[in-house]
Amino acid sequence: MNQASTNEREVIAALDIGSNSFHLIVARIVDGSLQTLHKVKQRVRLAQGLSADGTLNQAAIDRAKDTLKQMAQTLQDVPESNVRVVATYTLRKAKNVQDFLNQVESVFPYPIEIIPGKEEARLIYQGIAHTVAGDDNRLVVDIGGGSTEFIIGHHFTPLKLNSRSMGCVSFTEQYFPQGKITERHFQKAILAAEQELEHIADEYKAVGWKQAHGTSGTIKAIREAIIQNGWSDGDIHAKHLEKLKQTLITFENINNINIPGVSEHRRPVLAGGLAVLIAAFDSLNIRSMRYEDAALREGVLYEMEDRFQHEDIRERTVESLSQRYAIDTQQAARVHTSANYIFEQVANEWQLNKKDFQQLLGWAAQLHEVGLHIHSTGYHKHSAYILEHTDMPGFNVEQQQAVATLVRYHRKKLKPTELTNFNYYKTQKILRLVRILRIATMLNLRRIEGYLPKYKVAVTNEALSIDFPKAFLQQHPLLEADLMTEATMQTDAGFEFTFS
Repeated sequence: MNQASTNEREVIAALDIGSNSFHLIVARIVDGSLQTLHKVKQRVRLAQGLSADGTLNQAAIDRAKDTLKQMAQTLQDVPESNVRVVATYTLRKAKNVQDFLNQVESVFPYPIEIIPGKEEARLIYQGIAHTVAGDDNRLVVDIGGGSTEFIIGHHFTPLKLNSRSMGCVSFTEQYFPQGKITERHFQKAILAAEQELEHIADEYKAVGWKQAHGTSGTIKAIREAIIQNGWSDGDIHAKHLEKLKQTLITFENINNINIPGVSEHRRPVLAGGLAVLIAAFDSLNIRSMRYEDAALREGVLYEMEDRFQHEDIRERTVESLSQRYAIDTQQAARVHTSANYIFEQVANEWQLNKKDFQQLLGWAAQLHEVGLHIHSTGYHKHSAYILEHTDMPGFNVEQQQAVATLVRYHRKKLKPTELTNFNYYKTQKILRLVRILRIATMLNLRRIEGYLPKYKVAVTNEALSIDFPKAFLQQHPLLEADLMTEATMQTDAGFEFTFS
């Protein structure tokens, strides 16, 4: 490998498509540490375009397209495999997210991962854990445009993860109508945030922490404001938040805000963010908070660096679920082996040449019987339900949905029209993986080790065929009958599956 290739592989980039701002960071891996090369921040206020019914308006989509077009130019020299793009609250909530993804695809060629709230919280904590030393439990609060994440962790391990639907953009829009700032508006916003925190406050206080850390632009702006006003030399206390609140009230309207340390771009959303932070201090009994510059994007980068070192948290997640639900790991391994064997023979023809597809198939094979923990009847449906609704650290929304889909349709009737539309992986390719997994599980129904011979698998368009050694099926009539049943089900679904 030449030196240029080595240097290329060392450069990685993370883009956080947030509800208020888009953050891009490009860095280089140097002796296992990250060296920042470039940072870009653009305020897009995506959450401002999210209606009450969950529709993202065209104006917000257009702002995002313009920004992503610029980001793509910045990323053009970074290998696509070294770029990770994550989207948070607003795209999690937007019911027309597919339309958004279709529109931006023309200007932004990188896949966009929409991550669950708890996954966002976990990645935020990784950003702090890798940059802030400490031997005690710590609380991390990140106020975004549409959601706020609360994490308690120890060293590199998160102990509590939660994401609440409240942010600086959404709360300013909802509780400060026409930009009016009054004591009454603040009281309503703070009460709403405290109600959001009711569900987690007691358990968080029971776990406890020694130091609270705040990330995100809102907390940075609040810190700058209290420093510039001479109220503090750095740490944030509840009394500072109250002073800032009273100062904002004197301006009467968001358009009139003029506070040293608060930028022109931050002023329109400061009131909502401040209300959320006041509620957090009150509900969690936070005594003081330090601002930290690391956040979600740094967490994404450090996790990418870990994955380059082959320490993938998703593998640990799958292993943990296997243990929790007492999966027959020997059977899972047999199905995994068969699925890989088939995959390797059809991957090129079916354009399943990304490592991602093989990983998805492997995870589904390992977890396809997780639903037996509930009941053997219809266990594929139970399995899918568990995988759709459990926390799966390391998985983005589409990865989790893809694994659940593979497991849901690995047996019984196959109904392609019922499948979710996939963007990152493409629905056609998920269907191809489903068909591979179905055959792999069918071949191992006897749960016998090592009885399968070497066999040839071929595909032509969507037609799949298996050629077994001569007389093998005659010696295993039950398997032949099972394969005939599977062939009928695939035919009913509009696919051709033959064997001999």
